[in-house]
Amino acid sequence: QVQLVESGGGSVQAGGSLRLSCAAFGDTYSSYCMGWFRQAPGKEREGVAAIDMDGSTSTADSVKGRFTISKDNAKNTLYLQMNSLKPEDTAMYYCASTWPRYAGTWCPRRQGSEYNYWGQGTQVTVSS
Repeated sequence: QVQLVESGGGSVQAGGSLRLSCAAFGDTYSSYCMGWFRQAPGKEREGVAAIDMDGSTSTADSVKGRFTISKDNAKNTLYLQMNSLKPEDTAMYYCASTWPRYAGTWCPRRQGSEYNYWGQGTQVTVSS
């Protein structure tokens, strides 16, 4: 079991920055694969960025060059640094985690359906 606790959301003007944090508590193996997802009202959930157990990352084209995912393994905490925010980034942001598949060699990256644990979400609102 893993409990994920997000923080860092808020309201910011376009062009501003925010840093989201997600602290993972419980089974460490089940937080080897982690990702950030977002969902705006009336839209489908989008995989924003993900990080594998070896530190490799995957980032959606919509945020590439603006958002950076990272993880502090010692603290078992996931981060999302968001720069140059746009109004279209407004959404509820969720942290998710799961265990690696195929004898620990594969993480689902931004495939949300493959994640087993989800945080409660943190709202990000970007005004123009």
